[in-house]
Amino acid sequence: MLYFAYGSNLNHEQMKERCKKPKYIKNIFLEGYKLSFCAINRNYGTANIIKKPDSTVPGGVWKISVSDEKGLDYYEGFPIKYTKDFFTINDEKIMFYIIKRQYSFKPPQRWYVDIINQGYKDCNIDREYLKKRLRRYNVDL
Repeated sequence: MLYFAYGSNLNHEQMKERCKKPKYIKNIFLEGYKLSFCAINRNYGTANIIKKPDSTVPGGVWKISVSDEKGLDYYEGFPIKYTKDFFTINDEKIMFYIIKRQYSFKPPQRWYVDIINQGYKDCNIDREYLKKRLRRYNVDL
């Protein structure tokens, strides 16, 4: 299956720890969403995407196995914290996770930002988008 990552799962090292044989395919922009940092019951935010017309969020597409998906489900707290959604590009269905419960916007911790920043580098995604989104939370790269 294909999986769209937009946060810490952009980081190739992180994905290799969570999945047996993930294969990075390419980076793309998902239309109609923006990156945010949200918390359910923590004092810091984790990556989430929220619907916003006329916005796009960059991310990476991975090819993962069924067992890889189960590992990611566990990591993401599916189905309690995150739910799954899908979009289609060129007749290919791509899965992604979004927070489904009540959340508040909170700044992410430094170590988490560093993991995502490395993921942007790993996937060759322009980090200006990340910098701009982090400014909202008074966090620098």
